Amino acid sequence: MTVPPPRGGSKSWLPAAPGYYTLRLRAVPTVADPGDARPIEARIDEAFAVFTDEVVEQTYDVQVGNVAAARVTPRQPLSTSPRTAQVQGITAQAVPSTGGLNYTVYYGNLHSQTNHSDGGGDLATCTGAQAPQTGKYGPADAYTMMQNQAHGDFLLTSEHNHMFDGSDSTNTSANPTTAINLFHSGLTAAANYRTAHPSFLALYGLEWGVISNGGHLNILNVDQLTEWETNSSGQLIGEVNTPKSDYAALYSTMKAHGWIGMFNHPATSGQFIVGGTALGYDANGAQVMMLAEVLNSSAFSTNTTETETGRSSYQSAWNILLERGYKVAPASDQDNHCANWGLSFTNRTGVLLPSGTVLNPTNFYDAIRARRVFATEDRTGQLVLSANGHVMGESFSNSGTLTLTANFASTSGQTAQRVQFFQGVPGSNGTVTQLYEGSDTTTITPASGEHFYYAQVTEANGLRLWSAPVWVTQGTGGGGGDTQLPTASASESGTSGTITLSATASDNVGVTKVEFYVDGALKGSDATSPYSMTLDSTTLSNGSHTLVAKAYDAAGNVGSSSSVAFSVSNAVIETELVQNGGFESGASYWTATSGAVTNSSTYVAHAGTYKMWLDGYGTTTTEYGYQTISIPAGTTTATLTFWVRVDSAETTTSSAYDTLKVQLRNSSNTVLTTLATYSNLNKGSSYVQKTFDVSAYRGQTVRVYFEGSEDSSLATSFLLDDVSLRAK
Repeated sequence: MTVPPPRGGSKSWLPAAPGYYTLRLRAVPTVADPGDARPIEARIDEAFAVFTDEVVEQTYDVQVGNVAAARVTPRQPLSTSPRTAQVQGITAQAVPSTGGLNYTVYYGNLHSQTNHSDGGGDLATCTGAQAPQTGKYGPADAYTMMQNQAHGDFLLTSEHNHMFDGSDSTNTSANPTTAINLFHSGLTAAANYRTAHPSFLALYGLEWGVISNGGHLNILNVDQLTEWETNSSGQLIGEVNTPKSDYAALYSTMKAHGWIGMFNHPATSGQFIVGGTALGYDANGAQVMMLAEVLNSSAFSTNTTETETGRSSYQSAWNILLERGYKVAPASDQDNHCANWGLSFTNRTGVLLPSGTVLNPTNFYDAIRARRVFATEDRTGQLVLSANGHVMGESFSNSGTLTLTANFASTSGQTAQRVQFFQGVPGSNGTVTQLYEGSDTTTITPASGEHFYYAQVTEANGLRLWSAPVWVTQGTGGGGGDTQLPTASASESGTSGTITLSATASDNVGVTKVEFYVDGALKGSDATSPYSMTLDSTTLSNGSHTLVAKAYDAAGNVGSSSSVAFSVSNAVIETELVQNGGFESGASYWTATSGAVTNSSTYVAHAGTYKMWLDGYGTTTTEYGYQTISIPAGTTTATLTFWVRVDSAETTTSSAYDTLKVQLRNSSNTVLTTLATYSNLNKGSSYVQKTFDVSAYRGQTVRVYFEGSEDSSLATSFLLDDVSLRAK
């Protein structure tokens, strides 16, 4: 129940009878005016009336006195990862919970920052957001801490999309290539960590937007830097243009790219505005937004003992999103900006993968798309809502009665004090209401039409869990649910530029959406007939490809089309990826030993006046120079060329005393391949051009790395010029 407090500071309103009460907190900014003599209550009322879009509201349920615990059936926990099982002191691969729910639970967080944006702050000095790219720790550090100290199964580092230029405003002198390379180095860091630690899922994404007149959301599986800022030359400081605070445009872009998202710490007003409405519904948004945070611990906490008391609730905003028509599951994250990833509190997001499924990005994001997700303040708790044989996250048709069960379990022996079921009508813009509480199961007969239901459990220790909803279309009459698969057929038109993927689909009840898969990869979806989408064919290689359309109905049935073959034949355009390859702008775009890029007259350049000169001292020396380059995935070939001259005082004709290595390295400086090694044995009086096929590294961000090493006597100089990496 809710008891409104009176004005004047009296405590007489505090409830006396035992029970559960809702504490509602509302805040609004205002301007302090020493000359305003009105009572504080009048000024507060005015602020709420004027700044309606700035109101922040949070609600908390509190227990007063002794209240009988809910009637809950004891259940075995679902399986967890071996790491989680070991830390929590339970047997790995535990017996599935009652009801035969054959899933494994993975715990982690989907919202954190590192020194790629405004996070990664040293705990000794961290008091808030860091100046962009000045933090001490990066993505690999975050993954290591989450895995080894917080004992999580996954972590998404979600960097602010508008800070890759090194500024929290706009850096008009920013080099777009530098920003893009930093973003892709994050994707590479996550991929490298997964390779080295296959039992942990390292993920890298973007936190898009601004708080004021905007709202933050995470693009979870993004593979290109999305931006709205431009430098003084009018160049976009990113790869995909997404207008600032235009959420309808963003949702459309996400749909076109197959990206999925999460609403971060959503406010009940003033954020995610579509058509003038906060948390406004958008058809594309409904297809791409999968999650909404219901709780965060303090973003700037430095706590490392999981005892942070600063926490914010966003359940009210989640309820509004559900009533608007968004099918979003709850998430609970830590939004870490300081170097305590996963350690500030015990809250986690739990994701269910079918038991036996490998934990990798594809399977993980499939589970997110299926909304098999729960939010918890207790990293040992589990909550899975089931309904007539369906599991949370599903949309299905129903006739007759509906039995809802909150499958709660704890690997640490926690018990449930309170179990609540909530209900609402998607698209009604109404109010979520409590359906029932008292036990972990209830049977109802819904009214005809659309409904959603979710469960909330409060443990005896006060920590809460929220299930994803189920979405139910209630029909009339008896019988079971719809089990008939939709039918689909696919077609493609165009061979170059923008091509069109189309499908026809039908179902005995109705098709809810059609997804388009090219070569097995999801490229997008459409919820409205005629079903189609456009695709930039330059993201595909020239040659043959396959298209499959998958049609879904409200019961969760899926029908696939036959595979359709099509061809792409784009004009081959060669693109130069190296900037300042002739060094005529000095060391710009290159990272090199000081003085290595020079216009010294001792040696001529191959062309122009500048070149890279490594070594030549006649003492033990190692010098280097490299440039970081992203090789587009959609290219057919990638070719590295450069001109090299070796001048040496060595007289041997058989021993390589001084060497120049030409390598490709990743962003962590790990050698991917050594393309060639030259030495004093290759000395000559002129430059020689060298050519290497590096097509195997398409879709990767690499460093083109030159490293010269001399021994203790007789100088050898390695001269490099006109470096080129061309892709087509």
